[in-house]
Amino acid sequence: MSVLVCPVRAAAWNVAAPTFRCCSWWHRGGGGGARAPFSTRAWYQMLLKQRGSGKAAGDGGKSILGPASPLGRQELLKVLEESLVHRDDALLAINKPPGLPVTGKPGELTLLSLLLDLSQKLGLPQDLQVIRAAGKESSGLVLLSSCPNTIRHVHNFYIQSRRARNPTATYCAITTRIPETSEGEISTGLKLIQVEDFDLVVPVASPSHKSLQRKEVKKTLTRYKVLDSHEGCALLQLQPLTVFPSQLLVHLTLILSPALGDHIYSSRVGTVLGEPFLLPAESTLPRIQVLEDSLLKKLHLQQQHMHRLQLHLHLHQLRLPATGAFSSSTVLTAPLPPFFLRTLSLLGLALPQEENKEPGKTLKAFSPTQ
Repeated sequence: MSVLVCPVRAAAWNVAAPTFRCCSWWHRGGGGGARAPFSTRAWYQMLLKQRGSGKAAGDGGKSILGPASPLGRQELLKVLEESLVHRDDALLAINKPPGLPVTGKPGELTLLSLLLDLSQKLGLPQDLQVIRAAGKESSGLVLLSSCPNTIRHVHNFYIQSRRARNPTATYCAITTRIPETSEGEISTGLKLIQVEDFDLVVPVASPSHKSLQRKEVKKTLTRYKVLDSHEGCALLQLQPLTVFPSQLLVHLTLILSPALGDHIYSSRVGTVLGEPFLLPAESTLPRIQVLEDSLLKKLHLQQQHMHRLQLHLHLHQLRLPATGAFSSSTVLTAPLPPFFLRTLSLLGLALPQEENKEPGKTLKAFSPTQ
């Protein structure tokens, strides 16, 4: 299996401002609406309070594990209500907890199924639509609006940015290995297949022209940068330049650095005498992630608890289009969740402060005292 990885500082090598009548936000530059209280610890504290079994031995109760059983409807509503990152006349942003899907089958508990009740609790319009969102198992930003012009404008901005290869989303990920190069691009074809009872994404190194035309395979591209590393683990910044299900998780396996808490694709990276290698993607089934004993010890975990380890992939920042009041684009930022911060601490990793300072006007999470 080969994939093109292009390090920024080395040669490529083969290894595996409009005006809207209904939305005054754009006239004011995005900063004039009512600001919502935000508590970055709210949902995590609720998990521990409601699901007391979330403690890990020897960790003083500060567990990085998810709840033993899923949160109920009212619990999730409370979590979302206290996890607003941004609120104004046109846009609403939520810092979503991991494990909550945006959409799903009828009767399933999803973000969309909670939106009506959430809108009533917060006095929001009842026709909110999701513009951009972190995936089910990921944490991070969910961008919503009820204004058709705003939705259209932001969607067009994201489409134009993808065509120009300008990243609009920035993720943070903790990986169980350190990539060989400190930064670069991961480029490969991806396709969806069914293996037994699983719908899986597999890489296609050299997709045929016909498979691309029939949209059986899509060319995908992700930029990555190692922000910090220590004793075999790393904190990565990921910027997808294409959109495909599970793109980031699959791309991380291709640089032999699976995301911590990835129980679907991490099994594709095997080890022989301490050296990682890729297993065949189409025949390697998902399994609960297996960590080395040394890493389990650092995390104060035992392997039998690993099924509750949450995915350490967080949609940290979203870029919004420039407005009449600002010539540069705006960056919306959601803080890393407490379980993620706790893992960073346990592994001796840290998020550089400058990574929170993107060009343009930055809209960060609002504290209750603001």
